[in-house]
Amino acid sequence: MGSTELQTGFAVLAADNYGAVAGRKVGILANPTSVTADLRHEVDVMRGSPDIDLVAVFGPEHGFRGTAQAGWAEDFYVDGATGLPVYDLYGKDVDGAAELIEQSGIEVLIFDIQDVGARFYTYIWSMYTAMRAAAKLETPFVVLDRPNPLGGGPAAGPVLRRGFESGVGLAPIAQRHGMTIGELARMFNAEFGPGETAGKSADLSVIELRGWRRGDDYAATGLPWVFPSPNIPTLDSVLVYPGTGMFEGVNLSEGRGTTKPFELIGAPFVDGRWAAALNSAKLPGVLFREAYFLPTFHKFANETCGGVELHVTDRQDFDPIRTTVEMFIAAKTLYPDDFQWKHNAEVASNRYWIDRLSGSDYLRAAIDAGQSTDEVTAGWQPELARFEQVRERYLSY
Repeated sequence: MGSTELQTGFAVLAADNYGAVAGRKVGILANPTSVTADLRHEVDVMRGSPDIDLVAVFGPEHGFRGTAQAGWAEDFYVDGATGLPVYDLYGKDVDGAAELIEQSGIEVLIFDIQDVGARFYTYIWSMYTAMRAAAKLETPFVVLDRPNPLGGGPAAGPVLRRGFESGVGLAPIAQRHGMTIGELARMFNAEFGPGETAGKSADLSVIELRGWRRGDDYAATGLPWVFPSPNIPTLDSVLVYPGTGMFEGVNLSEGRGTTKPFELIGAPFVDGRWAAALNSAKLPGVLFREAYFLPTFHKFANETCGGVELHVTDRQDFDPIRTTVEMFIAAKTLYPDDFQWKHNAEVASNRYWIDRLSGSDYLRAAIDAGQSTDEVTAGWQPELARFEQVRERYLSY
């Protein structure tokens, strides 16, 4: 099936003259990726259509227009282009989200945001929270599906354990989940949501993709790539992110403030030995170039960092999570007096940020105990196998 035949959930909805939401006041949780194949923003398209009554917009992390950096959003405002009120849902719990949804006066809520396929990317949790809030209010919730840019292949990495929930993970899914947002929504609604909304499931509808096959590379879809957040600019950054995103949990720069976020990794204490050690490990599908860079903001702003640039040589063989485990182990071995796991100062128990990103304290404890990459990755296989069994029930493509 050719790429020209692929239709996103929005394209399917619009082609039906918005029949799934006709006659109701509509809100949409959207951001800059909520665009048509010809790069028109869907909010502008809907605002100009007599077939749909769009009355409110909701924004996730980085905001509806995408102006905010990591960990920030855009406060309430009235959008100058459309005159629509824009509500900030980022960081809201179910009650807070329900309050804003109720305040907006909408009768149905749409979600359409491009995901990148990693558990700790916050948009799927904005969807989860909004869907639970919709369940509480008995407001219909509609997900417009989009391709998983990693192809939607097998799940990989550790599964979040109960007790380690946070804004970067609210339910026990794998670190690379391999699902579309529509598939995730169905799984969230059936497996996890009712337990947190007094037994209520949301009135959920998923408008599925047409013409997408599981395993399809995003570049082959024919859809334009709109970077979903400031530090995921390209499909190359998407490819490495499920692994190198974990560098947010250590005292090495993950490349924020450079032109290659999540592909350039380093710190002032790193030298050429790290690249040499990583290349000698002969990890599948990746080579490491010794690199030096000067972040303009975030960690080590305006300090020269030594480190590596990841070059993925085989997209099929490359495993970003296993690769990152090897990178952690090599850095800790080479720089034992400098390498550190970052504490999360906002948590009373001083929980480490890496525990939130990886979904438990297992990864950190295993590496601190001197386990090898093979031993560390073997440790999460039983949990991953159980997740795969659950996941299989919700795959639509």
